[in-house]
Amino acid sequence: MPPPENIDNLMKKYKQKLEQQLDVKSSDLKEQKPIFSREYKEFKQEYLPKRLSLYEKACNFSAKILKIKPDKKKLPDLREAISICHLAITPSGAASFALLAPILVILFGSLIAFAIFGSFFFVVFFLLVGLALIPVLNNLPFYISNSWRMKASNQMVICIFYVVTFMRHTSNLESAIEFASEHLDPPLSLDLKKIIWDVETEKYESVKESLDIYLETWRKWNIEFVEAFHLIESSLYEPSEERRLSLLDKSLDVILNETYEKMLHYAHNLKSPITMLHMLGVILPILGLVILPLVVSFLPSVRWYHLAMLYNVSLPIGVYFLGKNILSKRPTGYGDTDISETNPELKKYRNILIRIGNIEIKINPLLVSIVVGAFFFFIALIPIIMHTADIPDIGIGGQGDEPTPCGYKYCLLGYKMSGAEGSDKLIGPFGMGASILSLGFILAISLSFGLYYRLKSKNVIKIREKSKKLEDEFASALFQLGNRLGDGLPAEIAFGKVADIMKDTVSGNFFELVNSNIRRLGMSVKDAIFNQRTGAIQNFPSRIIESSMKVLLQSLKKGPKVAAQALTNISRYIKEIHKVNERLKDLMGDIISSMQSQIKFLTPAIAGIVIGITSMVTAILGKLSSLLSNVVQAGESNPSQMNLLDMFGDGIPTYYFQIIVGIYVVQIIYILTIMSNGIQNGSDKLAERYSLGKNLLSSVTLYCIIALIVMVLFNLLATEILESVVI
Repeated sequence: MPPPENIDNLMKKYKQKLEQQLDVKSSDLKEQKPIFSREYKEFKQEYLPKRLSLYEKACNFSAKILKIKPDKKKLPDLREAISICHLAITPSGAASFALLAPILVILFGSLIAFAIFGSFFFVVFFLLVGLALIPVLNNLPFYISNSWRMKASNQMVICIFYVVTFMRHTSNLESAIEFASEHLDPPLSLDLKKIIWDVETEKYESVKESLDIYLETWRKWNIEFVEAFHLIESSLYEPSEERRLSLLDKSLDVILNETYEKMLHYAHNLKSPITMLHMLGVILPILGLVILPLVVSFLPSVRWYHLAMLYNVSLPIGVYFLGKNILSKRPTGYGDTDISETNPELKKYRNILIRIGNIEIKINPLLVSIVVGAFFFFIALIPIIMHTADIPDIGIGGQGDEPTPCGYKYCLLGYKMSGAEGSDKLIGPFGMGASILSLGFILAISLSFGLYYRLKSKNVIKIREKSKKLEDEFASALFQLGNRLGDGLPAEIAFGKVADIMKDTVSGNFFELVNSNIRRLGMSVKDAIFNQRTGAIQNFPSRIIESSMKVLLQSLKKGPKVAAQALTNISRYIKEIHKVNERLKDLMGDIISSMQSQIKFLTPAIAGIVIGITSMVTAILGKLSSLLSNVVQAGESNPSQMNLLDMFGDGIPTYYFQIIVGIYVVQIIYILTIMSNGIQNGSDKLAERYSLGKNLLSSVTLYCIIALIVMVLFNLLATEILESVVI
């Protein structure tokens, strides 16, 4: 070995020659290397969610204005979190944004709210909100990295499946990782591509080194994923083919068994947090609404917007972060992705499709939801519009002696003069008709969002369910196909044989379509499956089926025996994954059913009954106040009656109170649906949208029906009680 100084001299000599021949300086050559980072930015922007790009811009902008240094103890963890989710920010930028954003919220929020409502309550409220935001935004990189980890964890079982499946027939780690990255969705596909990218940009010398560095980031959270990949790496050094295949099988067994064990502990530990979330987020706040009409009636300084800030801002945010904290502890799972995001051909199914002959009309669900929402919103605004336009109040129930603003038992608007001393302001609407019409506002929100989510996901979920049904049958279908190939039949004939055996099944239809393309159109096996126009995979968009067929084509190059063995092993892997997935669903069954009952019945039922009680209490207190006022004006009062009258405030109209409660019901159903889907399916946006569509339509409609019935019944009861008092 020549001494190091000779090597340095030799390098220097050749650098000088290169500079002379290329007419460039070595420093210029170094500066050209970051072209890889520019290309990586383009590559990253293709996959990184837009909201993370906005967060990056906000942090980088904040770093220019404020240069806050983060806590030294948190600095290593903060850098790790930023690296995990591929954010182009510095720890200083994250800390600066965590301070600058709350300052802006405190200043602008309190000033704007004070200018509109003229209450110091909002100054204190936004001050508290700003102070609460500081720790939240400081930990935002950790929340984002946890969300990233959960999405990636949801794909880890299938990632190991792809790598093992590929390496069974081709023992090449780089090709296996590349194969897996092509069939996975972000974020794990982005991580796998980054592993290859770091080797291509010479950051690391080999794929193994790049992979090992990446796996270290998962050691604290998903040790089973790390162990599985290390077993896969070990298989590369095994001289015996039998031992190599055994290690590959072992890697999949490790991640499946440890996933089940971790999910078992998670399910056991989940009952207490879910109970606490249900009590703090649903039961106690809704039951607390019963006493609020009394609070508002006897404390005139309390207004409807104070309740709105508590119930529509503070409580939902608190419940959301409590739910997110529960979801962040969910271990590795097996989940699905939105196939319409990865397959451009399926994006049209996000619309409402109407076929007239050969013409296909596409209607954006957003248009339908806006029209429906605008219609119900207009209905909810009728009392405000009538009052603003000075349209006379109307009522039903006959004219009586009891004091009502419209002279009838039941008023539509029910505006009345404020009871505050020296005030001549009309307040309301207190009428039962206005209270019923206020349900239109809740229907406007729930139906518009519910229809949008339902219509956008309905067609895609049908395609996925069809593909899932095929996946459930596909293991046995692949086993049959593997047996036919093992018998020495060519793939072109084997597809037809399996199609005959599995006739009238989803798998049989898939193989029949492949066979038809081969026989009638004269296609090769590859084109019969993957042709852009007539390929069988176009009608069954499934990543597992697609990857299985690609492995088949790859292994067919090595002969039908190798292909038969590959398909047999894929069949076994799919069955094992399906078995573990069903066990995981069984573990979560009790918790999910409990949450579903909260979403579908308990929350809307309790809230609807509370609104009915509130309507009755408000009506009784309002009419008692009017009766006492009439007694005082007639000069028939004594000092004790005067003191009693001073206790009554104007109260809060049921119109506004119902809107506050209804919005809270919509928010809680939204949050609980996201949580239920996250616990059951992990990060599955398509299932989340479909569940949101169903629950927002059914649960909120149930709430409106119960609220309507109870309001009418309790108002009738209140009127009868007051008539008996007057008599």
